[in-house]
Amino acid sequence: MAPKFSSLFQLNNKFIVLLGLFSLLMCITSAQLSSNFYSTTCPRALSIIQSVVNAAVANDSRMGASLLRLQFHDCFVDGCDGSVLLDDIANFTGEKTALPNFQSLRGFDVIDNIKSALEKACPRVVSCADIVVAAAQYGVVALGGPSWNLLLGRRDSTTANFTAANMDIPSPFLNLSGLIASFANKGFTTQEMVTLSGAHTIGRARCILFRNRIYNETNINPIFAAIRRTTCTADTATDNNLAPLDITTPDIFDNKYYSNLMLKEGLLHSDQQLFNATGGSTNSQVLGYTLNPIAFRTDFANAMVKMGNLSVLMGTNGQIRLNCRKVNS
Repeated sequence: MAPKFSSLFQLNNKFIVLLGLFSLLMCITSAQLSSNFYSTTCPRALSIIQSVVNAAVANDSRMGASLLRLQFHDCFVDGCDGSVLLDDIANFTGEKTALPNFQSLRGFDVIDNIKSALEKACPRVVSCADIVVAAAQYGVVALGGPSWNLLLGRRDSTTANFTAANMDIPSPFLNLSGLIASFANKGFTTQEMVTLSGAHTIGRARCILFRNRIYNETNINPIFAAIRRTTCTADTATDNNLAPLDITTPDIFDNKYYSNLMLKEGLLHSDQQLFNATGGSTNSQVLGYTLNPIAFRTDFANAMVKMGNLSVLMGTNGQIRLNCRKVNS
């Protein structure tokens, strides 16, 4: 009887192991972002987000670009986890005062308004990380840009990373090789880097970020430089004066950003690095998007979906913050 009992015991152990592996597989499978994640728990979630974003953009057209930038700066720092929204408090330093964000990142009030509306409709359900990603898309759409498949189900971080915010967000002063490396560190190809740079078809930049370009660089249209110098003087008095990243259609999401580069009218040093009249590895893609706006819209949508998947928290990781500015107590 002993051998028979031993065989049964071994079979039972194998069954338990297989059952455990199956359960683990089911957990992994279920912990995926989904376009219908809130279809039963908060069916009006996306319509609420879009309504608040539309109102904000109607009041201030810059807000569409600000919400898009908010997603970039969230996702490029430890993934799309809403960490960029956390305020500094005693014994906690968030990412808002990091150099790329300080006094320039906007849209936090819009996120607060969205969260407040969602908490009334379906309390403790929709994460701040998902709000950031959805608001970015609706900001783009409000300015005539493409929509993409909104995958949802992220959870919110309980920490922030001030150091990474200073290191991981691409600088406007990077050369082409630096841009390629910075985006590659997040898993993006050179082509996707050029595509995502097209986000600068909307939005504004401060004089302090492009002063050196308009006064000292040679790969620039002199008429364009002269126009920009009228509101961005050589001294520091105009540091915070704004100029459109796309001089042609500053509040319309289109492909004019790329045609501007071909005219040497990129506002930031990093922008013009994508096209060099004497030859550059990304010139052909800039030309391609200039001639084919549909290709740009399609590629941009796909790249935004990929960005939204960066290091997300799912399942039981993280939390659903009740207030996007602070961790639940």
